[in-house]
Amino acid sequence: METPFDYNYFNSVYFSNTTFPSYGFQSVPCDVKVPGFNSIGLMIIYIIVFVFSIIGNSVVVFVVFSMKKGKASTDVYLMHLAMADLLFCLTLPFWAAYTHYGWLFGDFLCKLLSGFQEASIYSGVFLLVCISVDRYFAIVRATRVLSSHHLLVNVVCSLVWVVAAVLSLPVAIKREQIKAADLGQTICYENLTGESSDQWRVSMRVLRHTVGFFLPLAVMVVCYGWTVVRLIHTRSQQKHKAMRVILAVVLAFVLCWLPHNLSVLIDTLVRGGSLRVETCEGLYKVEVMLNVTQVIAFMHCAVNPILYAFIGQKFRNQMLLALYKQGLISKRIRMAYRKGSANSMGSNRSRNTSVTM
Repeated sequence: METPFDYNYFNSVYFSNTTFPSYGFQSVPCDVKVPGFNSIGLMIIYIIVFVFSIIGNSVVVFVVFSMKKGKASTDVYLMHLAMADLLFCLTLPFWAAYTHYGWLFGDFLCKLLSGFQEASIYSGVFLLVCISVDRYFAIVRATRVLSSHHLLVNVVCSLVWVVAAVLSLPVAIKREQIKAADLGQTICYENLTGESSDQWRVSMRVLRHTVGFFLPLAVMVVCYGWTVVRLIHTRSQQKHKAMRVILAVVLAFVLCWLPHNLSVLIDTLVRGGSLRVETCEGLYKVEVMLNVTQVIAFMHCAVNPILYAFIGQKFRNQMLLALYKQGLISKRIRMAYRKGSANSMGSNRSRNTSVTM
């Protein structure tokens, strides 16, 4: 029997902990709403993340797209990764308003934006897998076939987007604008009825955990494990530099998304009865974990451009070059900040490096 406790209906559209209306074993209603996480403060946080993300990722797409030659396969993958982050951040203003006012944007946008956010998460993690495999072949296997064949890289990126779109369809189809009488506002929520509804929700969570995070993470760990081992046994400073940003990007992904995935996994076990939480205090702690880790996960879409700017010397040089060619900065400004350009321009000849390094 469902328990009518006060629950934050928004939470994550990706790993929505609202997919189960209750912790079925809890006999006493519990108020587990986390103070400040359904307020104007959270809305401001999402708007700030949106601004930084759209500016930073737009710059990344602009810089990589403006490259006429010397574009490595990793550059293409990172450009698509920036596009995935852009798609994700474009939904944030809507979810920001949702946290404070409820869903105001109609049934169509509920489905569309839910699908966009789901697809952006899947495509982002798949692209990180592509980069890890690409780096493995380029550095460990010393193979340039996969790295230099741009047609193959474009096909892989297209497949990533197609698979991500297909995986996002169930959420987009099931999400609807629903009037929640007990909350006094409209929500964007999976409209499911019948005994199979809980099974569907559990299946979606299992799919997101396995295909959307843990399996890709396992592939990345294996590929980068072998790559790091190879780099340890080589004196090539060029290859060492070529991995700094990539490893930083993967580490940022893990730090931002792993806590939320673990929190949602715990929440799933609790709601399914596999993990017993007998007190309202325990349920409140689960809710706190979900809310805090969700904010951290949502911030990830603004992190990568910051890493490129602070770690990637080649990226800074290439960005200045692109701005100079567009007449946005003078030659004097470009030359004043063009540090290490000789090494960067020389490394452009290698397909094993990237503009972000």
